[in-house]
Formats: sequence, structure tokens, C-alpha cells
Amino acid sequence: MSKQRPSYDVVILGSGIAGSTLGAVLARSGAKVLLADAATHPRFAVGESMIPQLVSWLQMLAERYDVPEFHALCDATTINEQISNTFGQKRHFGFMLHRPGEEPDPRESNQFVIPDELSSSCHLYRQDCDAYLFRAAVKYGCESRQQWRVSGIILDHDGVTLTGVDGHEVRARYLVDASGFRSPLADHLQLREEPCRFLHHSRSLFTHMVGVQPFDEIVPAAPQDQPPVPWHDGTMHHLFERGWFWIIPFDNHKLSRNPVCSVGVTLDPRLYPRPEDISPEEEFARLANRFPAVARQLEGARKVREWVSTGRLQYSSRQTVGRRWCLMSHAAGFLDPLYSRGMSNTMEVIAALAPRLLDALADEDFDEERFRYVEELEQGLLDYNDILVNCSFIAFSHYRLWDAVFRVWGCGTTPGTLRINKALRTYRATRDASLFDTLEKVPHVGLWWPDSDAFKAVLDGTAEACARYESKEIDGDTAADIILRLVQQSEAVPPDFGWKDPEKRFIFPDRRQMMDFLRWAATSPLPELSSLGGESLDAILKANAAAGSR
Repeated sequence: MSKQRPSYDVVILGSGIAGSTLGAVLARSGAKVLLADAATHPRFAVGESMIPQLVSWLQMLAERYDVPEFHALCDATTINEQISNTFGQKRHFGFMLHRPGEEPDPRESNQFVIPDELSSSCHLYRQDCDAYLFRAAVKYGCESRQQWRVSGIILDHDGVTLTGVDGHEVRARYLVDASGFRSPLADHLQLREEPCRFLHHSRSLFTHMVGVQPFDEIVPAAPQDQPPVPWHDGTMHHLFERGWFWIIPFDNHKLSRNPVCSVGVTLDPRLYPRPEDISPEEEFARLANRFPAVARQLEGARKVREWVSTGRLQYSSRQTVGRRWCLMSHAAGFLDPLYSRGMSNTMEVIAALAPRLLDALADEDFDEERFRYVEELEQGLLDYNDILVNCSFIAFSHYRLWDAVFRVWGCGTTPGTLRINKALRTYRATRDASLFDTLEKVPHVGLWWPDSDAFKAVLDGTAEACARYESKEIDGDTAADIILRLVQQSEAVPPDFGWKDPEKRFIFPDRRQMMDFLRWAATSPLPELSSLGGESLDAILKANAAAGSR
């Protein structure tokens, strides 16, 4: 047991988006926090595409803990006005299927346009966004120690002692490791599962480029095959068997002056083993050139930083919380950037960890049991994402099957976000933080719509159908038909948006459909839906507008 008096309440390893956000919340609430990093922030980072649930969690953290700086990240206009003019907009999730040596068929494409009533999402230029959050954390009182690599960790009943490679020691009451894959805490406690438990396998190649052409100019399409929103106005996913390219432009907002585009690919190493005799740049070029439309979009584009090539992206941990420590977010595990869930998962974990940690500091009670939900949440977020992404990679080889999986993912996004938004609107009116506790009392912790048994049943049936297709027990059309029937028959899936209609490849909920959804939800026999109804769309828009002006 150390006799050294703790210098800090909390030490956070990693001063990126996760560490700085948590640090700002804790310091704003009165905790003495050290943000420590083995390198220097800001720096290049992936995880650049926002989703509606990420926006909702950021807004919740901003208002519950009085950190208004978080609001600036929640809208493509405010982020360019208040942080820097380097951010793109994300109006949609776009997907198009490709086959080697062939032009893509515009009819084999999907788009989900994010309703304005749900949120406004951005493409985050992480160097600038992370620097902004780091400054907010320091403003609220966090101390910083950059280029300080931890070489020793001692956990005892009363706290944690960290020793750097320079011999400097730090004593704290609690340790949060938000440093990512190379987690010192995971190494020290031997927390990594070997082998990783996830079904999904992928590796990645990525960089930033200039000169990437808008995809709308690359592939001509008949009027009925053109998406409702230009492909360039959102995150574009070019799908191929067991892999996908991402195109994330930062130049697609009127205020942005950033010519850079994030470009990368993830692919299954079991089908595409990592070559040893060529550079990452050469490998990416060879892969892109297999698909004519992708090659045209990247023709003449130039990298602005060196290519990164990874091994398998997936890793998992047998435990993520213990007495006086937490392995947070990407330090705990990682899956794949498909569906852009990483940052949303991070903010949801912060929303769960922060109140428990503040209470523990006040009570001097760091028993693992009070952090049990954080453990369940971190593992659940990874496991459910594994199911979805694994199904998607299986389905990329068959368009109708992919289209069916797309519907399963998409139909849970709106209600999964609205439940957070409704709790936040009620909190604004009552200032009763216990409302957020009710968001945790769910049967399926970590699922993106966690309080719906009906939606969970659709996901389970989807996983079973995809597994049967992968094992060649059934063909792709049969698997697609099974999933579509699940979607069409489910009481959890709204009838208006188009998720139940296989002829509707582009889902673009307008104002009328959102109003119909709220009326339909209010009369639903499912409590997870009826609880979302009872408000008019105008009331929701008014509340959102008021929040956006803060």
C-alpha cells in the first residue's frame, strides 16, 4: 500500500477525443484531472464520420455537465464557424456495390438520408476537433503531460501509481486508460483476449488525399437511380466482396476551406492477406484499380500524408473495469469503422462512466460493482457491432442480401436516437438527471436500440440467416427473403420510411413521414415505441432549435 498522497483524483491516459472529452466533464465537475499522453495531441486520427447517436450523446454531455463547447461539434455550420473551417457535412450514409472489372449498377446502391429532425452530422477533421476538445479540457482545469510514456503501473487498495520512462511518478485515486490499442493498462493486467472473440475479421489501409472527385460526377445514372442527396454530401461506402472503401470529404460544406478527403479501405485478411513485397500505397492502388468507378474517382488524387497499413483491426478484452481503473472505449476493444459507431460508443461510455466516477470520488467508494454497468455497456457495444458488421461483410457478395441487412441496421437508427433525444428534452425542462438513468434500464445493453425485444429478434434472425448463407446451407436470395420477412412483419419497424419496401433503396424521411412516425409510435403496443410518441414534430423542432442556440 502506497503512503504517497494522491496528486490527482483521476489520471487519463490518452488526450485524444475520448480522453479530452472525459477530462473536460470531470474537471468541469470539480475533479482534479491529469491528461497524459505518450505522444502529442492534436495529431492525425481516424474516426471522422459522425452518426445521429453520437450527436445526441454529445448534446447530453454538454448540458448535463455544463460544457457548452461540445455543442459546436453537433452541427456542420457551427463547427465550421466556431472551431475551424475544415469540417465537412454528413447528410447521409451512402452505399454502392462493386464487382472486379465491372462498372457498378446504380440500381445496386442504397442511401439513408439523416432526417433534419434527428440531427445534423459532420465529417470531423480530427486534428482540429481534437485540439479544440483538448483546449476545452485544459480550460476547465485539466493538467497535461504530453510525450510521457508510462512504464510502470501499481494498483493498490487506495489508488494507482504511474511511473514514466523518465522516472517521474504520479499518484491518483483512479485511472482511466483511453489510449487505444497500445493500452499500457491492458498490457499490465494482461486483459487482451487471445484470440479475439469477435467473428468479424478486417484489416485496413488509409490516408488523407487531395483531388478526390465527387462520385456523382463518376457514375451516370437514370433519374430514378439518382439518390435524393448527392453522394458527395455524405459518407460514401464502396462495397465489394468482404471489403469496402470509404470516401469522407471535408470540402462538401459551404464554409469549409479544406480540400482534403479521408480515403481508406477495410478488407477481410482471410480473403485478402497482407502482402509483404509491396508498399501500402501500391497495395491500395492495385485494389482500387480492380473497380473501374473507384479508380476513376481517385484518378489524379494525391496523398497528403503517408499511407497506414494495419494488421487485423479487431481486439477485445476480458474485463474493462476494476477497482480504481477503467479501460475505456478503444482501449477496451475495436471492431471496424463500418457504420461509424466508434465515436458514438465512446461518448455513450463516457455518459455511463462520468456520473459513477464522480460519485465514487465523492464517496471514496471505488467498488467494482458500482461500475458494473460500464463493463456491460463496453462489452455489449462491441458484441452487437460485431454481429452487424459480420453480417454486412457476409452480405457484400450478394446485393439483395446486403440490401436486407442495410434495412435491419437502418430501421433501428431513428428510434435508437429519438429515445436519447427525448430524455434530453425532458431534462432541459426538469433538470432531473435521473432521467438518464432510465436510459440504462434496458434488456439489451449495447444494442443501438437497447430497449426493444422486437428489434433484437430481427437482428438475431438476420445473424442466423447470414450464417446459413455463409455456410452455403442456403443461397443469397433465400437469406434475403428471410430477413425481409422479419423486417416486414416486425411491429418495431415503421411502415412509412421505406424500410419494409424492397423497391425503396433510398430512405429519405421527410417532415410528413417524421410526423407520421410519431403518430404511429404513440399508438404502438410496444412500450419502447409508444414512449417516443406523444409529442408533435413542431415541439421537437422547437426544443432542438433552442438547444442549438445555446
